[in-house]
Amino acid sequence: MPYVNKFIATVDHQKAYEILLQNGFSMREAQRFIDKGRLICEGNVVSEKNAILCGDVFLIDYKPEPKGLKPIFECESFAVFDKPSGVLSHPNGRHCEYSLNDEIYTLFGREASVVHRLDFETSGVIVVGKDRNSTIKLKKIFENREVFKSYVAMVQGKIEQEFTIDAKMDLANNYDDVKMRMQICENGKSAVTKILPIKYFDDTDTTLVRAIPLTGRQHQIRLHLFHVKHKILGEPLYGLSRPQIEKILDKKMGELERIKLTGAKRLLLHSDEISFKFDEIFYDIKSKFDAGNEFYQLTKLVKQE
Repeated sequence: MPYVNKFIATVDHQKAYEILLQNGFSMREAQRFIDKGRLICEGNVVSEKNAILCGDVFLIDYKPEPKGLKPIFECESFAVFDKPSGVLSHPNGRHCEYSLNDEIYTLFGREASVVHRLDFETSGVIVVGKDRNSTIKLKKIFENREVFKSYVAMVQGKIEQEFTIDAKMDLANNYDDVKMRMQICENGKSAVTKILPIKYFDDTDTTLVRAIPLTGRQHQIRLHLFHVKHKILGEPLYGLSRPQIEKILDKKMGELERIKLTGAKRLLLHSDEISFKFDEIFYDIKSKFDAGNEFYQLTKLVKQE
């Protein structure tokens, strides 16, 4: 999503927030733009809402560039996308070239927003509120854990019986300058994941499993499966050294090296089903992506190399 400098006005001794209000933005939007350094006056970033400005004022805005991704489900209040792996749920800065927002803003306008997030390499169903009120209501449902989520993952080793992982977790403090990373710790927040085996593949010594998070911690499924020694193939963070992590995150590691190191060219984790009640209607949306077959084909690449 390319950023552009959008001309607002030429002013003479006027407060920053007043300029934005006069151009149709709310006070809340004005404050957010200024907090994020998106208001520019004569080439300088405006950092205070009461700053007195003189000259040409621009707002750093972005122009959506959609690639044609369409929702797999849509109603009046929200839509559900099948997010591909390698797509950000939300832009992560001015250098973000593409995110789901490019599609969302093009289809539904600037008030539309993702309700929850999926990691960059995690694919699958993701809910988008079409307007501010719907988004707020949907986020409340997620915060109250009134949502059923199901994921499929291809993991190392053989799993024959279902089991539950109950291991508290919290932010790790030794990787915060690389990427937000989690750790298992006694004083962490409660985290519970149910694991059900789907199919074991003898030729790759991998198991396709269904993972059902009963709590909603960041990286919960990824860390829990690593913790019980059934790491998800393609995992770019857990179980790797700092230089390896940096090389993957900086996109400096070739596909073949990534496959040999982690077992797959991407994280083999897919959100395949989500269900919840909204405005007295029950919704159960399933992904249309055949993750099981796709993940098996990707794991076979390791054997072929």
